[in-house]
Amino acid sequence: MSSHKPQPISGVSADSENLVMSVWPSISATGLGRGLGVLNDSIPIEINGIKLSHLLFPLPLSPFALFEYARLKFVGDRYVLTNQSVQIWKSLGSRLVSQVSLSDIDQIDVEELPGQAFYRAADLVLLDAAGKLLMRLQAVPCAEVFRQTIIKARDAHLQVGASLAVIQARQSA
Repeated sequence: MSSHKPQPISGVSADSENLVMSVWPSISATGLGRGLGVLNDSIPIEINGIKLSHLLFPLPLSPFALFEYARLKFVGDRYVLTNQSVQIWKSLGSRLVSQVSLSDIDQIDVEELPGQAFYRAADLVLLDAAGKLLMRLQAVPCAEVFRQTIIKARDAHLQVGASLAVIQARQSA
């Protein structure tokens, strides 16, 4: 029997978990943030292509938005995509809150709650093959981009697993 290790696949590590992307939720993850978003989008009348509410409300409400932004940076969460899982970590420190393996994710829905459109954010809902909720990532900025990145990472993860299984089967034969 040979003691050779399998031939490495360029750029692939089956043993270690590597960071792909990190995202911090927008302030629309909170009730205050969504309320500010609703107010900032409340008057649809446009002046030179800009909503009247975008002209009236953002500057006077900015202290509340800045407070919420700073608060979330200290006590909020961050979302981490690795080559093996989607994780929720506390913003500061190194405390893992929740984790879902990429191989468990079957579908990712995008749900835009009231007040999130102003921030160009939405919730990502990760579901398994049975439609069971695995994880909800609240108020992800540019949610469709992060959704597509998760899907690509999941597909790559599954393909690498299948390739490694074929390699192991060949070696044991």
